[in-house]
Amino acid sequence: MPTSIRLTPEIEERLNFLAAQTGRSKAFYLREIIERGLDDMEDYFLAADVLERVRKGKEKSTPPTEIKKDPALED
Repeated sequence: MPTSIRLTPEIEERLNFLAAQTGRSKAFYLREIIERGLDDMEDYFLAADVLERVRKGKEKSTPPTEIKKDPALED
């Protein structure tokens, strides 16, 4: 899926330099950055969303002491 993004001149210059020095394409590095960073972004933003719902009382959380008492979770 083709996608376009705007980069700051500084980031574009760094990306151009990296591609020129290594002989790889800029698209290669952009894919690598996205693939390696997507897990972290999902973890962060999805967790932040849950935390906001808990703070607003829209989602319930279970204290760790209660989770430990659940027999279904024992090994």
